[in-house]
Amino acid sequence: MTDLQINFAETMAKWQAERDAANKAARNELLPQLRGLGITEVVAEYEGYGDSGNIEDVTVQPAGIALPDDLVTKVGDFAWSVAYHQHPGFENNEGGYGTLTWDVSADSIALDHADRYVECSHSFDEGL
Repeated sequence: MTDLQINFAETMAKWQAERDAANKAARNELLPQLRGLGITEVVAEYEGYGDSGNIEDVTVQPAGIALPDDLVTKVGDFAWSVAYHQHPGFENNEGGYGTLTWDVSADSIALDHADRYVECSHSFDEGL
């Protein structure tokens, strides 16, 4: 293994550990706030393409509970971070999209993600 490969592997491992710690801290901060409001489920839909993206919608269950704006932002940032951690770079080119569903009662997250791509089929025939 070359020095470049070792440095890359170390850099990626460090990035992963930092991202895991940040997501865990955000999750630990949000969970009691959501539970305190009586929320049992959070659903965040996200979309990314052309080198950018954002959270499209955040909804909660039971219906009728309104999240304060700052909490909507924090939940959206957390959802984006989780999606990006699982699928880094999905916002590039044709992009990707998905839905994060957080069962707040059980503190369990499901991520339903799709990546878009361009397919090309090429042929060359000569002397037919």
